Amino acid sequence: MSVPRQAGSLDIPGLVLHYSSRLPGARHPARLPPQTTLEETVLDLADVSPTAEDAVAWAIKACQRRLSTPDRITAALAGRNRARWRRDLTDAITEVTIGVHSPLELRYLRDVERGHGLPRGDRQAVTTRRGARQYADVRYTEYGVVVELDGVLAHPAEARKYDSRRDNENTLDGFQTLRYGWVPVAYHACAVAREVADLLSHRGWHGSPRSCGKGCSATTLKIRPLYGVKSPALSRTS
Repeated sequence: MSVPRQAGSLDIPGLVLHYSSRLPGARHPARLPPQTTLEETVLDLADVSPTAEDAVAWAIKACQRRLSTPDRITAALAGRNRARWRRDLTDAITEVTIGVHSPLELRYLRDVERGHGLPRGDRQAVTTRRGARQYADVRYTEYGVVVELDGVLAHPAEARKYDSRRDNENTLDGFQTLRYGWVPVAYHACAVAREVADLLSHRGWHGSPRSCGKGCSATTLKIRPLYGVKSPALSRTS
């Protein structure tokens, strides 16, 4: 429960009190009982998050579920003199506008794709099959390559059957899928970039990955041959 800082020290059995000097401006103008706006709540949760990824996740979830917008969260953030993860939140909110839906997708965009000069993929690319929409986390449409990013929250065990069916249908449509979880993207971004670059090269990309810094393995590993891989017929796209 939040109370004004001016209230002084209160001791109410059964309640954990959070003192704030921002309550008058943070209060929702209409809802009862009194409560803070969603944007203020998101930023309060971000402030007490143990890591930047946890903090960023609150802002991304709010926008993904259409409970708020990047502009509203940015405005609320600008109104705070102190914000624990300000830089991370500002960067993440900027990327949400291009379709990033999770901290894992944000890491892939920054550390794998941009960090190694790969082509820009389409975020949350839509394909309609049998009247239902299916979404690809990252799709390199021109080259017939899909990258799926399996965060634990976004891809629980019960969703695996759906993921497998979608991957199979993508293959039948001429797309090849690479799938990565948190550990490869967060701790082995260079190796992931090399693999994605390999497949893109075999599917018609004429570029090459660039080094992200000292010790980068994306430019030193040899391209592995992918036998039997042909460039896809990409006339059928959504």
